[in-house]
Amino acid sequence: MSEKDITAYLADNPRKIGALFTLVLLLSQAGNSAAMWGTNVIGP
Repeated sequence: MSEKDITAYLADNPRKIGALFTLVLLLSQAGNSAAMWGTNVIGP
């Protein structure tokens, strides 16, 4: 899919912009949470 196709699709479906924004926001929060659980502290 080219950038013009995505732009045209989002222009025709403005509600999808909010859904995509929410999805990206949730994925960024999940990545931070997963990174927190993957750390180990070794030392005194």
